[in-house]
Amino acid sequence: MFNTAAFIYQKIHNVNTGENHSAKHVILMPTGFHQCRWGYHNLSVVEDVVENYKKAQIPLDVIWNDDDHMDGHKDFTLNLVNYPRPKLLAFLEKIHSIGMKYIVIIDPGIGVNSSYGVYQRGIANDVFIKYEGEPYLAQVWPGAVNFPDFLNPKTVDWWGDEVRRFHELVPVDGLWIDMNEASNFCSGLCKIPKGKQCPSGTGPGWVCCLDCKNITKTRWDDPPYKINASGLQVPIGYKTIATSAVHYNGVLEYDAHSLYGFSQAIATHKALQGLEGKRPFILSRSTYVGSGKYAAHWTGDNKGTWEDLKYSISTMINFGIFGVPMVGSDICGFYPAPTEELCNRWIEVGAFYPFSRDHANFYSPRQELYQWDSVAESARNALGMRYKILPYLYTLSYEAHTTGAPIARPLFFSFPDYTECYGLSTQFLLGSSLMISPVLEQGKSQVKALFPPGSWYNLFDMTQAITSEGGQYVTLDAPLHVVNVHLHQNTILPMQQGGMISKEARMTPFALVVTFPAGASDGKAAGKLFLDDDELPEMKLASGSATYVDFYATVSQGTVKLWSEVQESKFALDKGWKISKVAVLGLGRSGAPSALEFDGKPVTAASNIELTSLEQKYLEDLQVGSEKKSSVMVEVNGLEIPVGKNFAMSWKMGISG
Repeated sequence: MFNTAAFIYQKIHNVNTGENHSAKHVILMPTGFHQCRWGYHNLSVVEDVVENYKKAQIPLDVIWNDDDHMDGHKDFTLNLVNYPRPKLLAFLEKIHSIGMKYIVIIDPGIGVNSSYGVYQRGIANDVFIKYEGEPYLAQVWPGAVNFPDFLNPKTVDWWGDEVRRFHELVPVDGLWIDMNEASNFCSGLCKIPKGKQCPSGTGPGWVCCLDCKNITKTRWDDPPYKINASGLQVPIGYKTIATSAVHYNGVLEYDAHSLYGFSQAIATHKALQGLEGKRPFILSRSTYVGSGKYAAHWTGDNKGTWEDLKYSISTMINFGIFGVPMVGSDICGFYPAPTEELCNRWIEVGAFYPFSRDHANFYSPRQELYQWDSVAESARNALGMRYKILPYLYTLSYEAHTTGAPIARPLFFSFPDYTECYGLSTQFLLGSSLMISPVLEQGKSQVKALFPPGSWYNLFDMTQAITSEGGQYVTLDAPLHVVNVHLHQNTILPMQQGGMISKEARMTPFALVVTFPAGASDGKAAGKLFLDDDELPEMKLASGSATYVDFYATVSQGTVKLWSEVQESKFALDKGWKISKVAVLGLGRSGAPSALEFDGKPVTAASNIELTSLEQKYLEDLQVGSEKKSSVMVEVNGLEIPVGKNFAMSWKMGISG
């Protein structure tokens, strides 16, 4: 028999780890939590949001502005009334001093306005897409706009200069490039209407007010086949750039349409990296093959519905496979207003998206995570765990950077021979071994989760374990503030103590969680850790700017061993990072742990190191044949092991065979 599913898995795995060169060199930002909203009308609102997250003790790394900071929705401008520059700069200095970031939106459409410097310089440099020799006219938020042609090298230079000018005005930490499919509120060939204001300033801003007519005279605008765009039988250029418009060197929009957002991401990446030589952060709505090298992605204006919460998992997994590992959906939904229960459950999923951001519509009620006491509790719980596993998430980012592997993965990536998980899209893995099993239905306080073969340990309570001999569904308790997160056997997970900001969390002591098959007398486990300052242009081991550590553990013949192998130790040693705790799960026992040694030397009673054990509990009885086995979690506390230095530790333990 030919196993088609296993073959498909192997091809996907090869693409994402060995062959997906388009996704390599992913440029990422610290993987903390982000807050945004379309409708933060003035700076004081933004300041209040940051302060309220602090009061609620909910972690927050990045605060965003949609177009509220702009002057008349125009790119690279600042509304000096609602966002007075001196006060904005003082605010940014304050949040930058504690490690927070600030990101704003820009759209590709440049407002047609003779007094607007960005537009004037664009015309002078001839950077816009053409139709019959003139800049193609469209409509987006500022009203009439022209679209930059990012295939033109002159446009890339002009765009970089505009980014530089704006950064001098407002020292942003990244850019959000939206509406870059490109989106157009009109269709066809348009002109600015005479005798009326467009847009009028009243009513929805997305209603076309230009004078337009369809273009049907070329086969590019009216091809012999039809598409059903947005479920509408409309011309191929509907609500976008006309497909017979012309890019640099005569390239038709018909041939370049899918590259628009990609080419803008490349130009924006070049511009940001050229400012201070730091690692850029770009979020793009439109993507193409290779976009993951330059930008993160969110899944657009997803709805605040249970259906879209569930769908967010499959879209996240798909984009990881497509080579865009930094991906997530609008937590709690962009629109309409989410229910309190839905927002509780969404942060329990969204806290584990690679890109984790709450974002809402102008017309929706406020939905920051502190708006409901119950959601704040769920956020502290779920995001609290995210900030503890930041070392693991960041190491997965490095793996994505070097190999193209996704951060969030379907279960079959780690269990290709377990066919039951092939169609599963209600659970997901972070990396190879951390499984999230969320509640995705209204009114539920339990979740039926699939556990592939092996031993799984509850990350929130490591004394709780599940053994799945050949793979099985297990019904888990999941009250409103609980999300089930389990760690698979044979893993070493690096963790820290968490914090309200990732910069703060990154300086706390490390812990290593080691998982063996439950009750095993022999076993192996491994893990890895990548550390750098998260600002260098590229994630790489060189010149003391980063450290990489491989961790290994074994249990055999009554002895537990744990050791590390460090590459480029200087960076971690200079930072002073220490491992203060080790927890080893799944050990069988017939006696207490003893005879602890560190680097070959016995640890004496005079040291501050403590060796303790706790019995583990199982949802399913652990037994082989008729013999029930017990297992324990052994903790070693009081350690001060430099992360940047090779170490080896061991202890004796009675292990039943």
